[in-house]
Amino acid sequence: MKAAVHRWVAGLASAIDGGQELEGLNSAFASLDAPARVAKAFDILPGAHVVSSSFGAQAAVMLHLVTRVRPEVPVVLIDTGYLFPETYRFVDQLTERLGLNIRVYRSDSSPAWQETRFGKLWEQGRDGIERYNRLNKVEPMERALADLGAQTWFSGLRRQQTATRRRILPIEHRRGRYRVHPLFDWSDRDVGGYLQAHDLPYHPLWAKGYLSIGDWHTTRPITEAGSEEGLRFFGLKRECGLHDA
Repeated sequence: MKAAVHRWVAGLASAIDGGQELEGLNSAFASLDAPARVAKAFDILPGAHVVSSSFGAQAAVMLHLVTRVRPEVPVVLIDTGYLFPETYRFVDQLTERLGLNIRVYRSDSSPAWQETRFGKLWEQGRDGIERYNRLNKVEPMERALADLGAQTWFSGLRRQQTATRRRILPIEHRRGRYRVHPLFDWSDRDVGGYLQAHDLPYHPLWAKGYLSIGDWHTTRPITEAGSEEGLRFFGLKRECGLHDA
């Protein structure tokens, strides 16, 4: 069965180049395991290819999967200047361990300059948080994708992560590029099993109850947040807009 799926997916390459058969492609990809999804996406979806990572709790899984197939693929990290010290050390650890071709992008305005101009945007309600995210996450990501000429973007989004991600597909086509989600149907158990099988680390803050890890000023451990809805952005929102870029 899987061999037939592989042949059928391979035969879709020309159709995908024309933007057709996306529904059929998703059906086929759903029948593959995650490593095969990554390999096939590299084979049939147009380059340049990039993978993004926030170097969050379970980031090592996606980075390991993708770089086993294409070691030199650019890994885009958006550095807000407010990541946890543990995150910066985790970036260095995984970069050395996996030999990552890391590309770091930041806002054109430094954190100090932004605070001088606008104050602490993350303390200014939902509107302030959205402006902060546009300046420090969305615009740098748009610039990264443009600079790298990205036509296919891999990310580790999973349906189980948040309510807003429950309908993501293995492959989407938005704003002129393909978005590939090889882990779209993985559970937390699947992620933990992969990390254990390949001797890969969780983010060091995972053990302290940080289940979703972003900037230090808008990230809370589950013991403080009380629920998953309050882990990020004080419960005002869950998504930063990064994957709308």
